[in-house]
Amino acid sequence: MDQVRGILLDIEGTTTSIAFVHEVLFSYARAHARDFLTQDSDEVRADIALLREEHAADKSNNLQPPESIPDYIDWLIDRDRKSTALKSLQGKIWRQGYLDGSLKSQVFADVAPAFERWRAAGLKIGIFSSGSVLAQQLLFAHTDAGDLTGFIDDYFDTNVGKKGDAESYRKIATAMDLEPSEILFISDVVAELEAAQESGMRTLLSIRPGNSPQKWQQMTISFDSV
Repeated sequence: MDQVRGILLDIEGTTTSIAFVHEVLFSYARAHARDFLTQDSDEVRADIALLREEHAADKSNNLQPPESIPDYIDWLIDRDRKSTALKSLQGKIWRQGYLDGSLKSQVFADVAPAFERWRAAGLKIGIFSSGSVLAQQLLFAHTDAGDLTGFIDDYFDTNVGKKGDAESYRKIATAMDLEPSEILFISDVVAELEAAQESGMRTLLSIRPGNSPQKWQQMTISFDSV
């Protein structure tokens, strides 16, 4: 931890269980998407336009996506597509659920104490997830450990780039006003850790219940040890 000035965290499989993301959040978005798409708002229309662009690209690539937008959303969710348009729409659907109390997010028990410890040490805390920035903010604002957004300095989603591209992590370091070597990135996905390493960041592999086995020769992580 010498010379580390910032912690960058994945969400799924790192701060929050994969089961919660897939079984609660994804299921909620799927169940409410059709009703949400009927809303007459500029932000919903913008997401639909992005989905239509992605749908057209999938058709041109002979992926045979379903024709209707609601069915296409289900199709994307089934494939866990890291679609910026889908993630944007999901974030807005989850916002509605958090605000009416039908959704409550979960974080692992060691997350809030780690945030407190890192903040006390003067470290910056950032989040990098394929979920939209809105979805990230909502998740950490409505956790079973309380509102944790006060600890988080920066949020990054796929608008900064793909999680498997080193350039994404270079952009994040610039946005955090730190050198890549001053940032520790924690994720449960080796391909993401390798991309972060290529950018110059330090990395640790998150081992959580329900995570997929990963082959990794570097250190694994318990939040209590950082």
